[in-house]
Amino acid sequence: MISINGVTVTFGGRNLFDNITFVVGDRDRIGLVGKNGAGKSTLLKVITGEQPASGGTVSRSGDVTIGYLAQQMPLHDGRTVMEEAMTAFDQLNALERCIAELSEQIASRTDYQSASYERLIHDLSDATERFHMMDGTSREAQAEKALLGLGFRRDDFSRSTTEFSGGWRMRIELAKILLRRPSVILLDEPTNHLDIESIGWLEDYLKDYRGAVVLISHDRRFLDTVTTRTVEIMLGRMHDYNVPYSKYVVLRAERRAQQMAAYENQQKLIKDTEDFIERFRYKPTKSNQVQSRIKQLEKLDIIEVDEEDTSSLSIRFPAAPRSGNIVLEVKDAGKCFGDKRIFSGAEFTLERGDKVAFVGRNGEGKTTLARMIVGDTPISEGTVRVGHNVSIGYYAQNQEDLMEGDFTVFDTLDRVAVGDIRTRLRDILGAFLFRGEDIDKKVKVLSGGERSRLAMARLMLKPYNLLILDEPTNHMDMRSKDVLKKALMEYDGTLIVVSHDREFLEGLVSKVYEFTDGRVREHLGGIDDFLYRRRMESMSQIEAKPAPERKQSTERSAPVSEQPAAKPPMDFKRQKETERARRKLRSAVEAAEAEIERLEAEKNEWDAKMADPASHGIDLSDPKVFEEYDALKSRYNKAMNVWEAACEELEAFDDRNRG
Repeated sequence: MISINGVTVTFGGRNLFDNITFVVGDRDRIGLVGKNGAGKSTLLKVITGEQPASGGTVSRSGDVTIGYLAQQMPLHDGRTVMEEAMTAFDQLNALERCIAELSEQIASRTDYQSASYERLIHDLSDATERFHMMDGTSREAQAEKALLGLGFRRDDFSRSTTEFSGGWRMRIELAKILLRRPSVILLDEPTNHLDIESIGWLEDYLKDYRGAVVLISHDRRFLDTVTTRTVEIMLGRMHDYNVPYSKYVVLRAERRAQQMAAYENQQKLIKDTEDFIERFRYKPTKSNQVQSRIKQLEKLDIIEVDEEDTSSLSIRFPAAPRSGNIVLEVKDAGKCFGDKRIFSGAEFTLERGDKVAFVGRNGEGKTTLARMIVGDTPISEGTVRVGHNVSIGYYAQNQEDLMEGDFTVFDTLDRVAVGDIRTRLRDILGAFLFRGEDIDKKVKVLSGGERSRLAMARLMLKPYNLLILDEPTNHMDMRSKDVLKKALMEYDGTLIVVSHDREFLEGLVSKVYEFTDGRVREHLGGIDDFLYRRRMESMSQIEAKPAPERKQSTERSAPVSEQPAAKPPMDFKRQKETERARRKLRSAVEAAEAEIERLEAEKNEWDAKMADPASHGIDLSDPKVFEEYDALKSRYNKAMNVWEAACEELEAFDDRNRG
């Protein structure tokens, strides 16, 4: 379909990449990977023709169409969300107009035996067949399904696109690309604009897509789910692996190890041969052997080992000053902007050392609550109370608005640093890959990834015991995300992270707060546990259909406008029985919670013993120690299951008796 032949791109006398060659097949699922600045986005622009190559060619078969989602795209005003999405069907709309015109011409003709009439009939038949092959009769249903899958609600369809943020409008552009069904879809960081549930929908869509997909993403799980082939750009060269990302990482390490072993063996052979030549060069009896060895060296193909870019972040957060046990207390908190209510009734408590995630659709209030905690946004209702001796470090999503573009990288840190740490600014910047002339760059010329690193570097200037990070991994490459995650797992303070990156959150957080439908719900467990519980519910919401109409009785027909009868009030005796049953269910939930709390305390004691067995007189060579520890974990897991079942039973009881 698309052939990239010996493509080279040069900037300022330096090759961004050199002599890249590969082919995109008709059903390929290609993940384009490499560090920030390696040239991935540039390669997509070369494929689309937006940017010319310095050398080489890009050729396509004649009927290939391309849909390209860039990181930044021109956005269109003046239409509703649905109207803008429907512009994806311009070709179908033109075909429909053509069918109407042909039908009108045929209806007005009477020369049924003429060649021109026969040609009209043929053209109409051909156009109608193409219209149905392109599924032209279900355009609005297709648009609705794509918009719902990407996170819009039905009541958003009639709203003007200007009412939405840039991220939401990029979703509309993505929907238009998917609806056009091009031969090849090129996506540059599509998950930056999506929440967790929308990413899941896009994964399913792309897996079943009939054309080819080439995508750039730093979301490891997204790549593993969608792609079957990985093309790596590193230090100007390209390597092609016919496997998903995680397998590519393994194969790449194995390939380099094999190259290194072969290279070392060859270098030993060369050295031994050179030693032989030097030792016997002037001995007549060995002249034939010496000449043979010299020719052997001349014919030898020197093995090359792939260069490896070993530069990476070096992050270690300063030790967190000790805070009170209660770090944050949110009670019945809510936020309104004018008449628009974002969320209400938020209620939770964070204790020292908790690591939690805020997840949910964009616009549900995750960033708003983070800014309420920091004090940047006033609270509309309820309270948000920060605990004793809590110092907050905040990484905001909108770095462009918070850093002065005309300051240099060094000035950005120098203006906020105080005390002895000012003598270590160059070391801190070096740890975040700002070295040499990089520290004199102005902020306004930095890439998105560089701005993210600089903003993270500012958090190193002071020790905090509560970190609030809003989308910290946007624009970060895989290696940088792994380093940041490891640093946060080792961080001994309290953490709130707003993110849609499942791989980053898994193993990092132990609680998830979901922002949905104006409420904030707490979910115990990691992000995978949360997604497992929510997946079926999410899919049923996306595929929601109107409730079927009630069948009218043949004996008595009720008027269409008649409202359903109100639920009769509960009599006193039944009400008392219901209250007694609910108290019993509530007691079961509370008993399960108490058991979990007791087992957690016991488990924490065991964890401390296992971490330092010598101090607690524990002999880890005794199998009974592990048997007792495993039995405790088993009791804890069983208690969690009992608690979940009790909660579900109470919820079901309340649903049945609500009215």
